[in-house]
Amino acid sequence: MKLWGGRFTKPTNQLVDEYTASIGFDQKLAQYDIQGSLAHVAMLAETGILSEEDAAVITGGLKTVSKQIKNGEAELTEENEDIHMNVERLLIEAVGSVGGKLHTGRSRNDQVALDMRLYLRETLVELSQLLLDVQQSLYKQAERNMDTILPGYTHLQRAQPVLFAHHMMAYVFMFQRDIERLADSWKRVNQSPLGAGALAGTTFPIDRKLTAEKLHFDGICENSLDAVSDRDFVVEFLSNASLVGAHLSRSCEELVQWSSAEFNFIELDDAFCTGSSMMPQKKNPDVAELVRGKTGRVYGNLISMLTTLKGLPLAYNKDMQEDKEGMFDSAETLKGALALFAPMIETMQVKKESMYSSVRNDFSNATDLADYLVTKGMPFRESHAVVGNIVLHCIESGTYLLDLSLEELQSFSDLIGSDIFEKLAPETVVNARDVEGGTAQNRVQEQLDKAAELFDQTTAWIKKHEQKIALSN
Repeated sequence: MKLWGGRFTKPTNQLVDEYTASIGFDQKLAQYDIQGSLAHVAMLAETGILSEEDAAVITGGLKTVSKQIKNGEAELTEENEDIHMNVERLLIEAVGSVGGKLHTGRSRNDQVALDMRLYLRETLVELSQLLLDVQQSLYKQAERNMDTILPGYTHLQRAQPVLFAHHMMAYVFMFQRDIERLADSWKRVNQSPLGAGALAGTTFPIDRKLTAEKLHFDGICENSLDAVSDRDFVVEFLSNASLVGAHLSRSCEELVQWSSAEFNFIELDDAFCTGSSMMPQKKNPDVAELVRGKTGRVYGNLISMLTTLKGLPLAYNKDMQEDKEGMFDSAETLKGALALFAPMIETMQVKKESMYSSVRNDFSNATDLADYLVTKGMPFRESHAVVGNIVLHCIESGTYLLDLSLEELQSFSDLIGSDIFEKLAPETVVNARDVEGGTAQNRVQEQLDKAAELFDQTTAWIKKHEQKIALSN
């Protein structure tokens, strides 16, 4: 007989058991479920709903069940449907019928919402630490390459030279936004739904705020219908996860390109590459490619969750069982990707000479020639046309701007002086971008200094919230 089976006259069809059971994936919530149950039973005792004796027995039983599950000694079955019913069945087997009192004033509807919030808040902290590790690996590459010049691109065409450090710092600030989004979502995740019951609350004189305090939530969900039907916090997590995936994927795309013979800008460490079963010369950037590829599944989990929710009436519906697998999958996918990405970046070999050669043999200093003519009094639109003609001349003659003689340059404009060669040198072009956020060395150093401050703030946030989680366990 099911724990809920009192009004039924026949057992559930076995196919229904198999189809509706969630224990195959929600067992990941086991310890969170027990954590919430310990807080719930403590509240029941403090409010006098349960006797101290019963509460003590149930508490001891829950701790026993927790150890059994951790040690792999507990049998979790499809017949008991989900982790909540499996834990309750194990509790009753451990302490007898008094274990059935645990569910007083509680429903699986508010219970599962609680478990998912407990899981997600730990995930937010863990992902923030992994993102910080990634930022620091990028930061180290930036520090090492303050004099490395890289072709900057728009439309995947060479545009203007930038410091390689500047490029690395772009991703540092990109991932900083990811950390900030995860941190901001904490306040919406860290609200307790316990006490909402199935949808309307409970007739027992429970103390919802007491339970929330024991679990170190920031508050309670204010409306019982919303408490059990809300999955906004899951959608928000999946959305934030998708942006993390997008940023990882964009970076990995560049790593794949840069490590090719056509670019030859970097070499990834052998530890993060694989070979070919047929071609012995191959060194494939498989980790970067797979991180790029797995972004699609993270996006898919977001769309799946939004689609599940779009037509659901209040309050809880069985469709919402579909909320967990995508959440777990996105979290684990990102954890794996970030854990690999940080050391892959840190051990990456940067080919400075190859990058510099590319910058020297292109027209990415053309804008500086146009700007130079503007400083000599020529309107920008006119200087743009003049430099365009010079570039066309170079293309037709197989040369670059710095290959031309002063006389050749002056044939296009007599405003060009002998100082132009210094103005068009890659180092000068880079350091001429001396504006806040620009690629000049001193401006990149400012970015490094700012990032170091942000790292300290993130570290403090992680420690603070790790402590909250630890106090709840």
